[in-house]
Amino acid sequence: MDKKVAIIGAGNLATRVSLELHHSGVEIVQVYSRTVTSALTLARMLGCSYVTKPEKITPDADIYLISVSDMAFGSLLNKVNFNNKLVAHTAGSIPVDELKKYSENCGVFYPLQTFSKYRDVNFSKIPFCIEGNTPENEEILVELASTISKDIRVITSEQRKQLHLAAVFACNFVNHMYAVAGEIIAEKDIPFDILQPLISETASKIKSMTPRAAQTGPALRKDKNIIQEHMGMLANNPKLKKLYSSITDNIFEYHKLPG
Repeated sequence: MDKKVAIIGAGNLATRVSLELHHSGVEIVQVYSRTVTSALTLARMLGCSYVTKPEKITPDADIYLISVSDMAFGSLLNKVNFNNKLVAHTAGSIPVDELKKYSENCGVFYPLQTFSKYRDVNFSKIPFCIEGNTPENEEILVELASTISKDIRVITSEQRKQLHLAAVFACNFVNHMYAVAGEIIAEKDIPFDILQPLISETASKIKSMTPRAAQTGPALRKDKNIIQEHMGMLANNPKLKKLYSSITDNIFEYHKLPG
């Protein structure tokens, strides 16, 4: 692809996506981050220039990929003159129309994956959710995503919003449960790695069966003796006890189990 790309942001997603684009032959011309350390570190890996002031963002890029927090979104972009070049954000929750105030050409370049700054992932299998405010802009973003992924989905802002909500449940909330589980067993000096085969098999099962069919555990069996024992073990942690009770009740309801 012969388009020049500027990266606005240097966090987990921006780092992994920009490095993958760079390794695939896409020209990254500049990185912006509000902190010198983040901007310089990523720019060195990409072999490009960097800036820490939005007013200094280059006007010479063809595509600007925005990967900053939702809270920083408007205050940052208001300071940039994009000259009506193609501006695309990587967020799950921001409608494409939010970008129209900054450029006549805009879109969405949303990879459905969790990223850590220094952890490699297989981009070829990551779904990229693309949206453009014109067919031409959509086509450009599809072509850009196709340089690093084999799974390109053109979806609307409303679909992406719903998908992002689902992703919070499927990823962020699940990961929090891992953290809670780790703290529970740490109380008895049990290392977290003992749970890893269980976690791996739970995730693997839903490749061949629905999550509903894969459900197991005392809530599904409606094993009241075990449930009450667990609740008693959490008596000194009312917040965790409430969480356990709420999820158990939700499983009852989801699987239409009598109370």
